[in-house]
Amino acid sequence: MAVFAHKPVLLEETVRALRPCAGKVFVDGTLGRAGHAAALLAAGARVIGIDRDGQALEEIAAQHAQDPDFARLMPVKGTHGDIAEIVHRAGFSAVDGILLDLGVSSPQLDEGARGFSFMREGPLDMRMDRTQPRTAADILRTASEEELAGIFRRFGEEPQARRLARALAAARAKGISFETTTKLADFISRAVGRHGAHHPATRVFQALRMAVNDEFGELQRALEAGLALLKPGGRFAVITFESLTDRAVKRFFAAHEGRMVSLQGGGAEWEGDLPRVRLPDRKPIGASAAEIEQNPRARSAKLRVAEMPRKEESL
Repeated sequence: MAVFAHKPVLLEETVRALRPCAGKVFVDGTLGRAGHAAALLAAGARVIGIDRDGQALEEIAAQHAQDPDFARLMPVKGTHGDIAEIVHRAGFSAVDGILLDLGVSSPQLDEGARGFSFMREGPLDMRMDRTQPRTAADILRTASEEELAGIFRRFGEEPQARRLARALAAARAKGISFETTTKLADFISRAVGRHGAHHPATRVFQALRMAVNDEFGELQRALEAGLALLKPGGRFAVITFESLTDRAVKRFFAAHEGRMVSLQGGGAEWEGDLPRVRLPDRKPIGASAAEIEQNPRARSAKLRVAEMPRKEESL
């Protein structure tokens, strides 16, 4: 089994935000190759590590079998949308912190056979959990033109969603199938042309990946369930790489931070979604210039943090 080198993004910033120490329990809802989890474990914490990618879990077990810190890791094959059930099944009613590092991992991008990248030849797969039945090629084969346009628009924010969906549907009607990454990427390039720095297939690949893995649905479920699991003083840290998911996290945290509104009869009252949280940082935390130089994929990373207030704190 090949073991991929992996550089966790915003590592120092994430550890600083979560404040791990001996006796605390954290959930890493996107365990990956355990880069962030390793830092939490090194601080003496226990970690419930969730990942739907069985290959990642196998690599962690092989690579860290002799590491005493990893004796405090409880790896679970699953999705962070099921975080509440997984935490309760592990024997905990609440945790000190939660981390989600969203999107596709570098090892998944770098392995052509996984089908996530248009830069590498491979089957048009994109399943994070390769036991699930539906691939990206299946979506292109079976979704209607209207459904394809909706996927490209909602999950890729693709401005030419309708045009691309129409072109793909027309090609399909002629018996053309899209089974490989490069075939789809080349078709998109021909259909809309190349403009600007980004490859024209970037948004379509993002959209298909998110649709295959229900990433947006999993995120919404994890955010809702995660807040209910936090102890007073516990923190929820989310790293995003795409504007779509960053906006979702920003709006969710803002809704639970709420705001004070003036009353007609005088005074003010808090308005927002429960449970109420506080935001240690108003703006997202980004990667330093030094980190971006070492790991260019960190350029688009944003870290947002919400904290469950302690009972004695006034907001």
